[in-house]
Amino acid sequence: MEELLHYCWKHRLFPLGDMETTGHKTVEVIDPGLHNTNAGPDFFNAKVKIDGTVWVGNVEIHDKASDWFVHGHDRDAHYDNVILHVAGVIDAQARTHSGQLPPQMQLSVPAAVSKQYRELLTIDRYPPCYAIIPRLSRLTVHSWMSALQTERLEQKTAAIKARVADCNGDWEAAYFVTLARNYGFGINGEAFEAWARSVPLSAVAHHRDDLFQTEAIFMGQAGLLEPESIPSRHREEALRDPYFIRLSAEYAYLSHKFGLKPIDYRLWRFLRLRPANFPHIRIAQLANLYYHRQAGLSSLVECETAEQMRQLLKSAVTPYWRTHYGFGTPSAKSEKSLSPASLNLLMINTAIPMLFAYGRHLLNEALCDRAFDFLEQLKAENNHIVRMWQDCGMPVENAGDSQALIQLKAQYCDRKDCLRCRIGYEYLKAKTRTTPPGLPEGEEL
Repeated sequence: MEELLHYCWKHRLFPLGDMETTGHKTVEVIDPGLHNTNAGPDFFNAKVKIDGTVWVGNVEIHDKASDWFVHGHDRDAHYDNVILHVAGVIDAQARTHSGQLPPQMQLSVPAAVSKQYRELLTIDRYPPCYAIIPRLSRLTVHSWMSALQTERLEQKTAAIKARVADCNGDWEAAYFVTLARNYGFGINGEAFEAWARSVPLSAVAHHRDDLFQTEAIFMGQAGLLEPESIPSRHREEALRDPYFIRLSAEYAYLSHKFGLKPIDYRLWRFLRLRPANFPHIRIAQLANLYYHRQAGLSSLVECETAEQMRQLLKSAVTPYWRTHYGFGTPSAKSEKSLSPASLNLLMINTAIPMLFAYGRHLLNEALCDRAFDFLEQLKAENNHIVRMWQDCGMPVENAGDSQALIQLKAQYCDRKDCLRCRIGYEYLKAKTRTTPPGLPEGEEL
């Protein structure tokens, strides 16, 4: 497997004994080089001593030497400076575009590494590396968690930058879209993003000092003022509801004034959704947040502590929604504010990534550092992924840790990408094994 050969070369997991080229010249790897995951040779700037002479250049690796020609390297000048061609099976002599014959070396994956890699791919228990986790050093765990945390924020930054581009470079609008999307808390995330993109903030700004008008535009753009959006069992009562009638009339006026078109109300999902998470309640909370000028990026950037950010994102609803979950759907009176757990998730998934992304945009390291500090100040998420890692012995002390472990599962475990994982590396290089839980003493995985 070519990927495993790459791994062995990168981490110098070579078979015991002297290595030599097919021409019987001794090979000593001084520096395997920089792994290239893009087009071109597999490793850049490697340093290899062949028959006493030190060569500096690129290394190409294949399952079979004949793959050199299958991949067209003989017609590509980028491979002219390959100083060593490594293959699991030597079945042909490579030739460069310039006509040179690079030295070739057969490299076999050590049996122990191959066996342990098969274990990672076939063990039923999840994650497959569970047996080695308790044996990892604190330094290994801490450094890998820090890298995963940064990787996750970088990944979210890419999504935010795409929204900024869609919003014609408007970071304030992109923040509003990101905030709205995460108000969907997964189930209605796509619908909330579509809704937020349909809301013309420049038009709403003319009526920002009037919460009723703001709510009328927000509800109307969501398609929730259309009679068909109301379940038939509540429709008759809703159509007689004075608040619904007032909102509908106000939206009719404002939509004509600004040429507004609502999204399709059928985008909203209600099945198995708690009433407190109904789109009506979330949109009412967002309207309140926007009205009080708490939904702006400039306000977010001014937060110097996680607690200030928490207070900024706190929101309530107007009096009507304290006694309703939907039009024509009364409820017991309550503030219907965001729960502490929901606030925590909004900070983790919206505010902090936006702060980090904006810091990257401004080349402001202080904002990026603040994002990391806020993650360390917040409680860890409590979900099945985090609990799974805790059961395996991974420490989870704050939101930074939980975000790192979610990234680990999504980008490495789920993709069986153990060769890029530092825990996978520790598993593959382990010379001895402890007996995993559930197996009789002396048995292997």
